[in-house]
Amino acid sequence: MKAIQYFGKWYEIQKLPNFFQKGECATATYSLTSSGVVGVLNKKLLDGELNAITGSAKVKDPAEPAKLEVSFFESSPPGPYWVLSTDYEGHSLVYGCSDFGLFHSEFTWILSREPTLPEETMEELHAILTSVGVDVNKMVMTNQDEDFCQPLNH
Repeated sequence: MKAIQYFGKWYEIQKLPNFFQKGECATATYSLTSSGVVGVLNKKLLDGELNAITGSAKVKDPAEPAKLEVSFFESSPPGPYWVLSTDYEGHSLVYGCSDFGLFHSEFTWILSREPTLPEETMEELHAILTSVGVDVNKMVMTNQDEDFCQPLNH
């Protein structure tokens, strides 16, 4: 993965629901903060209000540059952020899984440089997820309607 080409704003198109990510109009913006560290800015609308969180991501093993660890809180361990597929200009497919004691959690996001993605791209990304064991029927669409998301764009 070429980090510099990945930098910039991505719109969340679809995700596996998870306990920590509620809201609509979600975006993620990536930038270089220091050598080897990627800054992460996640924004969303939650109950009509702008909600944002910053974090950082680092490549764990230079031999696998598409596998990053992302952290948002110093007190919590970093989580996996694996880019399974990207063309840098249109889509990105991100996967991660974590074990918390007895609990196993999977995280998946389909991201786009635009608020929508063509159906054929979605089908290709769903096929990749299915091949790694993700139940794509559990994924939910993220509202990226321009009028609805307007408060986020001010």
